[in-house]
Amino acid sequence: MNMEIDVRPVLPTVRVPTLILHAGGDRVAHIRNGRYLAEHIPGAKLVELPGEDHIPAVGGADAIVDEMQEFLTGVRPDHEPDHDRVLATILFTDIVRSTEQAAALGDRRWRNILEQYFTVVRRELARFRGREIDTAGDGLFAAFDGPARAICCAWRIRDSVRAIGIELRTGLHAGECEVLGAKIGGIAVHIGARVAADAASGEILVSNTVKDLVAGSGIGFQSRGVHALRGVPGEWPLFAVTEDLKLSQT
Repeated sequence: MNMEIDVRPVLPTVRVPTLILHAGGDRVAHIRNGRYLAEHIPGAKLVELPGEDHIPAVGGADAIVDEMQEFLTGVRPDHEPDHDRVLATILFTDIVRSTEQAAALGDRRWRNILEQYFTVVRRELARFRGREIDTAGDGLFAAFDGPARAICCAWRIRDSVRAIGIELRTGLHAGECEVLGAKIGGIAVHIGARVAADAASGEILVSNTVKDLVAGSGIGFQSRGVHALRGVPGEWPLFAVTEDLKLSQT
């Protein structure tokens, strides 16, 4: 029944602002139909949209809404990202065998150890201009504006907390992150956490991105092979920071 309706005789009588939206490759109603409407409705505006779907909600809903908003208000919507984004180096640390140590030492002594641990962590973060994002139990999540400082900070933290009987596994990755208030998030953060999870006891493990960014810094690396990071697509070459690291940066 819809296909048999013929509105051509009444088109010249339309006297209101009219917007015609038609997919250029529409497989149900040919684009020439939309063009005919625009030619015979006085003052009509035709927008030929990309695509071939006849149903507006399929494939091009955002473009349709944008055209309607501009037609009605005279202002085209600005599709800036909902969140600011920033390039950051992500640092995750985790205490090795923390549950076993807590059970052996008891709650009070373990709490004292953790207080010393976080005192060291925050001192070194301040020294290397890192920003504490979050702590969960005995884990640390921090961000830096430079990968070399992040590596140096990780090295200093690892060596300093050994004096209080703590061994760390540490992971670093660099990438674009969403700014979420005082915190950051996004896939780069997830990758950093997965890199840390694959680190051995006492190891500072970095993604290939971090390694490439500090080329020429004098920081040495040893390949740890290609890893499949849980929940992250693809395979990831990972590298351990070697013992020839020079902690000259302040």
